[in-house]
Amino acid sequence: MRILKKLLASFLAVSLSFSALANFVTLKNFGANPGSLEASYYLPTTNVSNSAPSALVVLLHGCAQEAEILAQQSGFIGLAKEHNFALLLPQQGVANNIKRCFNWYSADDYSKGQGETLSIKNMVTTLKKKLASDNVFIIGLSAGGAMASGLLVNYPELFTAGAVVAGIPFPCADGLITGISCMKNGPSQAADEFVTQIQKINPKQTVWPKLSVWTGVNDNIVNPLNSSMLAQQWAQLSIDKTKAAVDKQSGYTITRWQNADKEVQVELVEVMKRDHGIMVNPKVENGGEVSDYLLAAPLSTAKHVVDFWQLQ
Repeated sequence: MRILKKLLASFLAVSLSFSALANFVTLKNFGANPGSLEASYYLPTTNVSNSAPSALVVLLHGCAQEAEILAQQSGFIGLAKEHNFALLLPQQGVANNIKRCFNWYSADDYSKGQGETLSIKNMVTTLKKKLASDNVFIIGLSAGGAMASGLLVNYPELFTAGAVVAGIPFPCADGLITGISCMKNGPSQAADEFVTQIQKINPKQTVWPKLSVWTGVNDNIVNPLNSSMLAQQWAQLSIDKTKAAVDKQSGYTITRWQNADKEVQVELVEVMKRDHGIMVNPKVENGGEVSDYLLAAPLSTAKHVVDFWQLQ
C-alpha cells in the first residue's frame, strides 16, 4: 500500500508538471534568427479580469537547462499568474552549444545586431508588439545572466529593468579563453573601464534600466566578484552619485544605490553559504522549488525581483 501511494504521488507530480507546461506556445515568425535559437511564451489565463498581460518578462536559462522547466521551478509561472505578466523563454540548443549555454563570450553572438543577441531582440520586439506592452523586463541565470548583461547594454531602450543572477558583466570576454577567465577569476577591467566601453557602444544613451544583481557568496562556478563589479559598473553608468547603502539581513546582504529621486536604481543581493544558482524559498507561495541550480534560501529571487520591478 505504501509503494502504491508513492507511485500515485509521483504520477500526480508528473501530471501537475506537464499541466503547468501545457500552456506554453511556440514563438514562430519572429524575424531574423541568426543565432538559431528557439523560443516559447506563456500567457497567464487565471487572472480575474482576463485583461491583457501588464508586462513581458524574458527569462534566459543557464547551461543544460530547459527554459520552460526553469520558469516553473523558479516560481515565475505562479508569479505570472498572480501579477498578470507574460513570459518569453528563449531556448538554446546543442547544435549551437554542446552544453546548451548561451554564447555570451562569442563576438558573433554578443555584438549588437548579430547572432544570438539579435535573435533574442527580435523575439522580444515580436512578442511585445503582439501583446501591445511597453514594459519589458529581463532576467538571466549564469550564462543566461551574462547574455542578459549584454542585451541590457546593447538594447537598453528595449527594457524597463533587468536582473542578472550568477552572471558576468558585459563586456568581460572576447572569446572562450577570456570567458573562462572571467568566470573563474572575475573581470580584469575596473568598473569605470566597463562604463567607458559601454558608452562607446551606446554614446547617446542617458537613461539605463534599473538592475538587480544576485550571487551566492560561495559560488565556485562564477566568481562572485563578477556580480560585485556588475553592480558597481551599472551604478556608475546609471547615476551620478554612487555611494551605496548596505542592508544586512539574516543569511543575505543587499547593497543599494539610489538615484536623485531616492529610488533604488541598482541593487546587489549576496546570499551567504550558497553556491551557484538562482535562489528559491519553497516555504512561501510562488517562491520556487529546490532543484539543480535552484537553491533553498531565505528569499526567492523571482519574488524579490518581481517586487523590485514593481510588477504588483
